[in-house]
Amino acid sequence: MTVAQPEARRALLAVGLALASALFFSLTYVLNRASASGGGHWAWIASLRYFITLPLLLPLMPMQGGTAPVLRAIAAHPWAWLRCSAIGFVLFCCMLTFAASSGPAWLVAGSFQFTVIAGMLCAPLLYRDARRRIPRAALGIAAMILAGVLLMQLGYGGSGLDRAGWIALACVLTAAVAYPLGNRLLLLHLERTGEDLNATQRVFGMTLASQPLWIPVAAFAWYEAGLPSMSQLGLAAGVALGAGVIATILFFQATGMVRNNPLALGAVEGMQAAELLFAAGLGALFLQEAWPRGQALLGAVVVALGIVAFAIVVARPAAGSARRTRALRGDRGA
Repeated sequence: MTVAQPEARRALLAVGLALASALFFSLTYVLNRASASGGGHWAWIASLRYFITLPLLLPLMPMQGGTAPVLRAIAAHPWAWLRCSAIGFVLFCCMLTFAASSGPAWLVAGSFQFTVIAGMLCAPLLYRDARRRIPRAALGIAAMILAGVLLMQLGYGGSGLDRAGWIALACVLTAAVAYPLGNRLLLLHLERTGEDLNATQRVFGMTLASQPLWIPVAAFAWYEAGLPSMSQLGLAAGVALGAGVIATILFFQATGMVRNNPLALGAVEGMQAAELLFAAGLGALFLQEAWPRGQALLGAVVVALGIVAFAIVVARPAAGSARRTRALRGDRGA
């Protein structure tokens, strides 16, 4: 057996794990849409997700470095953790769930894929070293993905977007920027303090730190819509388990397996584009949503190609460097 054969199998397994991760991530859009279509209030959808995610993460922590380092880190710098979780989890999820009633799952899923390059676009605001530079290829890909998002939105809305459509699009794009911004702010904070926490510990810490912020969101939901139904609780639990736990673990496992293999790393990152296909398929199967067609379909294809281009053109040079790969990698988590 040659050395290349085990590497090829590892790469194939990593791509398979990344594809499974995309499937579970796509549950966010489908289940959020199902809850919104059933009359669920966006504030309940968002807050219940993170109320439920916290206890689901607890059994994993003993195998992921434990909770003690996370609790010490939060106790030492509570405001930093509160700020990062407010942006990366609370603002992100509130905006995404608010937009869930604006259109089918594939529309929100496709628009949110702007997050793949949003973190890099925030780099000049965050860093003071070489990481602040945005490669020209990334700017071109960002424009390509944004054009695809607009094509999808305009294709779905017909001749043009009305006021509600533009608000929904602004909410999705805000969520797409807030998620990587909050995560990168936390990484930068940990870099400055010298605290070493792995991905699962960071997700657990931000989930824990965000709990006080979810209480007023839930109170607003109760004031506006009363208590959530059992159906809403079940759908929120599905998002928490599928996207917040299973998809996150699969994604970081896949990227970790091939971090030193440029081609395989690009392929793993490119699997994020499958979220569009999965969201469309699951939405059609369970919610009887129509598939994208015409201009909207063209926009979906442009977004998917943009994600693949980002994985190949931008992520490839970072392979083999843990710091550079982490800086370029799509920010995925709970």
